Amino acid sequence: MSDLSRRRLFALAASLSAPLALGAAPAMARPARAQADEPIWPDRSLRIIVPVAPGGSLDILGRSVARALTGPLGQPVVVENHTGAGSNIAFELTARSKPDGLTLLIGSDPLTINPSLYSKIGFDPVRDFAPVAELVRAPQVLVVKNGLEARNLAGFRRLAQEMDGAVTLASQGNGSIGHLGGILLGQTLGFNTTHVPYRGGGPAVVDLVAGHIDSLLVTLPAAIEHIREGRIRALAVTGASRSPALPEVPTVAESGFPGFEVVTWQGLLAPANTPEPILARLHAETRTAMAKPEVADNLRAQGFELASGSREDFAALVRAEAARWPAIVRASGARVD
Repeated sequence: MSDLSRRRLFALAASLSAPLALGAAPAMARPARAQADEPIWPDRSLRIIVPVAPGGSLDILGRSVARALTGPLGQPVVVENHTGAGSNIAFELTARSKPDGLTLLIGSDPLTINPSLYSKIGFDPVRDFAPVAELVRAPQVLVVKNGLEARNLAGFRRLAQEMDGAVTLASQGNGSIGHLGGILLGQTLGFNTTHVPYRGGGPAVVDLVAGHIDSLLVTLPAAIEHIREGRIRALAVTGASRSPALPEVPTVAESGFPGFEVVTWQGLLAPANTPEPILARLHAETRTAMAKPEVADNLRAQGFELASGSREDFAALVRAEAARWPAIVRASGARVD
């Protein structure tokens, strides 16, 4: 082969290898990205599971959080109400969901209460969930229909004692904080009532306004607008101090029963094993969203007290609540099957 032919052959080989050399850099960059194992998230709509019917305090909170997160996350955040079985349907649905950050839960006290109330349950409140952020706390409020002859807690106690179980006291559901709080209230004040469970505070408030039930112990935000409009009457709140959103209503402790306190927590949780980067971003975005005046001021006006703290703080709360409730449930004698 002549020198000219060799030079032409080398030139052709170089020209053919040039595109391979240019393509080599991107080909090596892709494995580096894969090794980082950074989730591409979110890539479609997120859903927030709410375990009660529309209108209750959990639903109000879930929709507030969904609106606040939709913009920062760059994808729609929708609310799905999954009611029934004392919220267990929603809890089990979330626990079984893929841990990809696209399914979240607005959880509250029943998550840690229900394992003590139900003989068969399909989730563990500590093992099966990854706490994202505690959002709010709120007292329960004892409200009565306008036609009931009770103007304060002492009057309600007297009426309930006289009627000996004939007064109906509703709650947002079997095993709810309102259910157990009602039992503790009766034990503390010395009266019996007939419990009427609902699938959320919203439907219970509607029936109270209509006069179908006598009284209701429910998380304050679910009833506050009806109280303000005079459609139902508030007798007492169960916090340690009066609610800034309803300052004219006394606490149970102020009404002559010191030490009585029942306060609900509500927070955002994901399925266990959700990747750490997703949980960290969810926590950060949620904290930012909850601090916005249009979100924070609206929630406070409805009777919520905004919570703070880290994911570890919230996880510690869930563990403590899961350990706390079994003894209270046993002492109350409550059981749901």
